[in-house]
Amino acid sequence: MSQNPPRYVREVMTRPAIWVHPDASLVEAAQLMRAQDIGDVLVAGDGELLGVLTDRDITLRAVAEGVDPLAVTCHAVCTPHPVTIGPDEEVAEAAARMRRHAVGRLPVVEAGRPLGVISLGDVLEPP
Repeated sequence: MSQNPPRYVREVMTRPAIWVHPDASLVEAAQLMRAQDIGDVLVAGDGELLGVLTDRDITLRAVAEGVDPLAVTCHAVCTPHPVTIGPDEEVAEAAARMRRHAVGRLPVVEAGRPLGVISLGDVLEPP
């Protein structure tokens, strides 16, 4: 039986990266998530990934704490220094990294710049 050739992150990732500026309000981020029908956005400034902001982050780190979502920045609430992967790495490595860090998505980054996102669904799809 022949072995399938490796698949690479760039072949299956979702592009482009959906991101907000670090100084954007949580309301702006939530509106973007709603418009794009997604549950998270990357937080990036000057072309560099700074963090990931999820709808859960907004709920637990802001709303549950009673902060004003118009006055708090995305950078203040996001998860900083997220686990990332490069576009030329194998999909199998993305799956292993997701398991190791218990995350369902990885920002795809090249030279610090966010290119897109690879999700568990992308990893599980057959070639």
